[in-house]
Amino acid sequence: MPIRQQNVHAAKWSANGDGMGAPDLTVSDNQIFGENVFSSAVQRQRLPRDVYRKLSLTLARGEALDTSLADSVALAMKEWALEKGATHFTHVFQPLTGLTAEKHDSFYAPTGEGTALAEFGGKELIQGEPDASSFPTGGVRATFEARGYTAWDPTSPAFMMENPNGALLCIPTAFASWTGEALDNKIPLLRSMDALSKSAIRALKLFGNPTAARVFTTVGPEQEYFLIDEQYYFERLDLVTTGRTLFGAKPPKGHELDDHYFGSIPERVLACMLETERELARLGVPIKTRHNEVAPAQYEVAPIFENSNTGADHQQLTMQMMQNVARRYGLVCLLHEKPFAGVNGSGKHCNWSMGTDEGENLLDPGDTPHENLQFLFFCAAVIAAVNKHQGLLRASIAYLGQDVRLGANEAPPAIISIFLGAELEKVFNAIEQGEVGESTPESFLGLGTPVLPPLPMHGGDRNRTSPFAFTGNKFEFRALGSSQSLSLPNTVLNTIVAESIDYLAEELEDALEAGTALEDALRPILQRSYAANKQIVFAGDNYSPDWHAEAESRGLLNLLTTPDALPYLLTDDTKTVFSNYGVLSQRELESRYEVLLEQYVTRLNIEAETASAMAKTMLLPAAVRHLTMLKAAELGDLAADVEPMIGQLATAIKGLVSANLEENQPHDDMMKHARYLRETVVPAMDAVRVAADALENVVADDLWPLPKYSEILFIK
Repeated sequence: MPIRQQNVHAAKWSANGDGMGAPDLTVSDNQIFGENVFSSAVQRQRLPRDVYRKLSLTLARGEALDTSLADSVALAMKEWALEKGATHFTHVFQPLTGLTAEKHDSFYAPTGEGTALAEFGGKELIQGEPDASSFPTGGVRATFEARGYTAWDPTSPAFMMENPNGALLCIPTAFASWTGEALDNKIPLLRSMDALSKSAIRALKLFGNPTAARVFTTVGPEQEYFLIDEQYYFERLDLVTTGRTLFGAKPPKGHELDDHYFGSIPERVLACMLETERELARLGVPIKTRHNEVAPAQYEVAPIFENSNTGADHQQLTMQMMQNVARRYGLVCLLHEKPFAGVNGSGKHCNWSMGTDEGENLLDPGDTPHENLQFLFFCAAVIAAVNKHQGLLRASIAYLGQDVRLGANEAPPAIISIFLGAELEKVFNAIEQGEVGESTPESFLGLGTPVLPPLPMHGGDRNRTSPFAFTGNKFEFRALGSSQSLSLPNTVLNTIVAESIDYLAEELEDALEAGTALEDALRPILQRSYAANKQIVFAGDNYSPDWHAEAESRGLLNLLTTPDALPYLLTDDTKTVFSNYGVLSQRELESRYEVLLEQYVTRLNIEAETASAMAKTMLLPAAVRHLTMLKAAELGDLAADVEPMIGQLATAIKGLVSANLEENQPHDDMMKHARYLRETVVPAMDAVRVAADALENVVADDLWPLPKYSEILFIK
């Protein structure tokens, strides 16, 4: 293809898709939210009244499911699905790959008379046996042991996935081994939600609330991602096989001008977003926000808060739908944490809170947080939990993509710390000093012209560099990676906070039983707790080298890479907290450690082999052809400049090939292997990249075989 013609081709786009137009949203028939969900409203219409009532009470109270209801639910679900054109059903589950998995089974079975009959009963609804023996289990079961079960999760509604050639009923399920051990991310998350609920209900009774029956944790993930033209994607072997560019020189323009951030959304991108949001709305995913992010070709989408289990399921569905719909517009959705070097990476900010079944947000400070004893109790519990288990929290987001993202370009550092905001930090400092303290009266921002209204002034600014920040009535765990599942980080948060609540509640119970008034009993408890854990609180610039030195002096952990962080999954404190709350057994914990470590090694091997192959077969030959052209043109000075650069690339390639050799890698111990890759292979890859990126800036444009950043990121 002639030079730059592919850019012209990529820039051309005309409206496609379903041409949905702009329907009148005041007409009820045009309201599509949840139309493909077997929701509570659908269940109310289709289930016998007593069955619906029992099922609703079961879900509201978090009690055990009465399996006698299953046949009635299955019949209603089948009829609903068949009316929508479904021919198959599947149990959707979340294995330890971080993705979702499914096996499709037909509703129809032959009758022996040359016809078929739709069959789907309670047995098929409640339990499936997908085999799925090749998924990573970290030693919980061997590959030859095929039996694994999926179990219906009635708390996450079934939904319909449509295809141009049919429809599929999807039933969210858990995935367990024959021995009952969790092989997925859902079971530990549900266990952790139960654990936190029990602990929080115990504490609420001490504050005079005997009526709350259940506490739910909620999540609201802000998903960042890139959209690039699919032509460039398929011309980049590194993007196809690893999700990120392993080569690419810094373009003349990146995001220095901030002209993309919150800018007008390009027409093709907006059309893609609108269709994605429409499809998600039909699946009951409550998307609220969309905007351009900082990096060119980077965007963000965020939903309204949901309970942690449903929110985690919907987040997996959101990532899948974003990738599917993008292809209809000639785009590819990149979810890697750092697809392009030198520009912002992508995270998934997880907004986390706790609320009762009566609608009370336990992390809402109210107008006078210094007087809100219940809020201060739960907030102090979170601070203590994050401080005690900072290594575990960091391990929950450990991933190869995070190793190249954390600590740069708007990603928080690997050091876990908490930002409370000026107002709340002032309250806790006063408590530590034994003072009553007070809240700052609400003030307003005067904008200097009567045309503009006065705006309420918040008690503290935000801190975009903080990995764990209080943001009004929730904590925002900003350190999650964009491709990661919400389940493990939220499982960790729920469990460690449950432990911390119980610790403080026990102290408070003892004081109240001794006849001390609530406020008098609570203040010394909060004082001791904050004094013991305040080292985790930091309000400054988390990027500053001074903070790294200060964090070390405070005793905070700086776990820069995945091999540094993962061992905190197996510490005594981790084993104790997960065991005490029945969330993960030691065997289940060890399995996750093994799986995450194996994934790190495998993914890094893929990156290294891909980089080696591209450098040897694409980049080095292009550079040599350029050198030959210069010599043929008798441009000796230019050839003399290029020849040592080629030699540097050739030497670096030899180093990477040697590092990649099987015989040079330690295979007897997975952690040794991971550290070898980090300490030997990664520097070898970096050396190849440095040499190749330097050549990209001098080799003739029509000879360079890869689309450049200036094309991939800016041609929309």
